[in-house]
Amino acid sequence: MGAEVKTKTFTREQRTRYRERLLENLETFADYLSTGTFAHTGTIGLELELNLTNADCSPALRNSDVLEAIADPSFQTEIGAFNIEMNHPALSVSGAGLKELEDGLRRQLNRAEERAAAVQAQILMIGILPTLKQDLVEDMSWLSPGKRYAALNTSVLQARGEDVLMDLRGLESVSFYAKNIAPEAACTSVQLHVQLEPAEFAPVWNAAQVIAGPQVALAANSPIFMEKLLWHETRIEVFKQAIDTRPPEMRNQGVRPRVWFGERWITSIFDLFEENVRYFPSLLPELSRTTGRQARGGAPLLPELRLHNGTVYRWNRPIYDPGGDLPHLRLENRLLPAGPTVLDTVANAAFFFGLVRRLRTADRPLWSRLAFKSAEANFLACARHGLEATVYWPGIGDLPVVELIIRHLLPLAAEGLADLGVDADLIEEYLGVLRDRAQSEQNGAKWQIETLQRLESDGLDRGAALARLTSLYASNMHSNLPVHTWPVAAVIG
Repeated sequence: MGAEVKTKTFTREQRTRYRERLLENLETFADYLSTGTFAHTGTIGLELELNLTNADCSPALRNSDVLEAIADPSFQTEIGAFNIEMNHPALSVSGAGLKELEDGLRRQLNRAEERAAAVQAQILMIGILPTLKQDLVEDMSWLSPGKRYAALNTSVLQARGEDVLMDLRGLESVSFYAKNIAPEAACTSVQLHVQLEPAEFAPVWNAAQVIAGPQVALAANSPIFMEKLLWHETRIEVFKQAIDTRPPEMRNQGVRPRVWFGERWITSIFDLFEENVRYFPSLLPELSRTTGRQARGGAPLLPELRLHNGTVYRWNRPIYDPGGDLPHLRLENRLLPAGPTVLDTVANAAFFFGLVRRLRTADRPLWSRLAFKSAEANFLACARHGLEATVYWPGIGDLPVVELIIRHLLPLAAEGLADLGVDADLIEEYLGVLRDRAQSEQNGAKWQIETLQRLESDGLDRGAALARLTSLYASNMHSNLPVHTWPVAAVIG
């Protein structure tokens, strides 16, 4: 959830001064983009958010104990006391980079799982933990220690002026008021990073927005929230509602949500930072003593602008990092759920890295032929329906997303990965996983939906079926067999 802050509440004077600092930071950023030198090493990175469970598959609210046991700085807290976050070191995607990513993730997770077991906790990679219940959001026991999390909760509720309405309609429905932003902690994701030079950023961001729908359709893994079957990737709408600072009147006026797809194609990374300052009041207006200072490479630190950027939740987020000998820019692709397996995760990453590489270098960019609203409509349709969705594509029209993925996008992703220098056998291995997943139409969401329905048809009530589903999911996750091969079977006993 970003850097820590020093206080849980803020004065009007702090907010006023912070706004002035943001505008100063923004002007400095514009100047540096046109004159500064940025690092470009062609690296990729990954962050993975994880759930902690007890032996009965209920959420384990003790991430502090788990992190102490793991004792590795690459693992950190997340907002929920049943969540942790893992960071994989940056590496090159060329050659055997994707295999190195898979092996590195497995090593990190296996070690963490062993250490977590010492404090009676298990680690689960899944978009939303199926065993979450509504009573979790009734108090603040779910919140991780740290002033940032408490300040964020306070600022969101103050901006709304009322409790948080969670109202979702899908296969089933759920509606309730939360007294805090606890539902946000239900949402665990994998975040893909790609480092870019300033001139590369806009075409890569535009390409990432274009493919957001098919990405979500392939990877959907969050069909259950508060014991109800909802969207195939319910996490998308839960996150939007849980941290929405707008009361209904503001939504009716068209005020933009903090969790935002965006509204236009861009020509520069500056467009996104400028929109952040123009449209979104600060949630954490903490003034920094480092304003005006530079990193050792001479880049401006811009602490207020970077802190504010961390509280605008774009699905493809721009990052300016002044650290190191040279500053760098990167895009964080944040729309995929965690899991189901390490193999599935790396296959999803291969799809993203290959596609954005291929699309950004096309002679006639797709975004020049696709209305931005159509890209957003594809994204929401795929979040709702997963691999059963229908989407619109330039030059083709409406078609099943499975057909789009198999006939058009996987070949483009293969070309992009080849252009990045990825070993040919790895291209076939990882994209082959996705081809088989699309052909079977079984992603993590479909497996969960069908498994729950099978367990209930065999006589289990909803609570018992969800616990059993989660246990079966954990066993399959540890097998590292791709999700399209998981059997849908009710194993009771």
